[in-house]
Amino acid sequence: MYSLILGIMVTAVLAVISLFIGAADASLHTLFSLDPDQRAAQILLISRIPRTLAILLAGSSLAIAGLVMQMIVRNRFVEPSTTGTTESAMLGFLVVTLLAPGWPVMAKMGVAAVFALFGTFLFLRLLKFVPLRDVVLVPLVGIMLAGVIGAVTSFLAYRFNMLPSLLAWGMGDFSAVLRGRYELLWFGLIGTAIACIAADRFTVAGMGKDFTTNLGINYRQVMLLGLVIVSVVAAVCLVSVGSIPFLGLVVPNIVSLILGDNMRRAVPWVAIGGAAFVLACDIFGRVVRYPYEIPISVVVGVIGSGVFIFLLLRRRPGAT
Repeated sequence: MYSLILGIMVTAVLAVISLFIGAADASLHTLFSLDPDQRAAQILLISRIPRTLAILLAGSSLAIAGLVMQMIVRNRFVEPSTTGTTESAMLGFLVVTLLAPGWPVMAKMGVAAVFALFGTFLFLRLLKFVPLRDVVLVPLVGIMLAGVIGAVTSFLAYRFNMLPSLLAWGMGDFSAVLRGRYELLWFGLIGTAIACIAADRFTVAGMGKDFTTNLGINYRQVMLLGLVIVSVVAAVCLVSVGSIPFLGLVVPNIVSLILGDNMRRAVPWVAIGGAAFVLACDIFGRVVRYPYEIPISVVVGVIGSGVFIFLLLRRRPGAT
């Protein structure tokens, strides 16, 4: 309990640091100065606070989505960006943008979530036809599926002159987050809360269909609930801040190494760890080339891919 409180305090400190980092001067001195325009206060209210909230919401929800995906597939090497879920959401967002550009963002997010759901179903269906002798083959199948879906998306974007928009969606970045442009991420918080409530069911479902059915739990309903949570979170984050790869892989695996596979115990740690991890990466990206910044997807992608390789080598039989 005390360690969880310590984690919350560390995350809160990182959030406060995030509020006062940026090219515009919004320090405590300028905030309490006698400036009639109150420029520092406007920067905090319009840009810095929404950005920090977006980081907290996106980090925690994507980490939880990765944990739910790993429990459903029963493989520690999967998450939305290694199963084709994110790419499917991007394809859906592109299709609805081409066919109905005047639709509100909420409707486009819904279409992206439906495409993400079907893409995840397709991934699970492919696993039934692949002889999975090694756990490494599961993310490999997902990465290949993501490549195919990404190729189709790129072709459509090229055909209809939407490549710049596609690049912007695929590049996770919090620099454009302002008040009124991040509120969809609260749906991710709802998904996190549902995952916490249903944590025991996901833990049981992770032990297999037969075991779950013997305990009187509807295995298909639990699977569907998990897929809906993952799809909605992937779509919301894509529409709001872009794609952030490997986040749902790194944090749940680190928490699992420490706490084990009990999802009830892991959920709060994964949520706090995801938020703190993205906050730390965002702060690093903003100070390493100050006053310019490195997109969050680059920083998280570099760190996440390194952790991914470490986990693969660590799990490989005969590895030292």
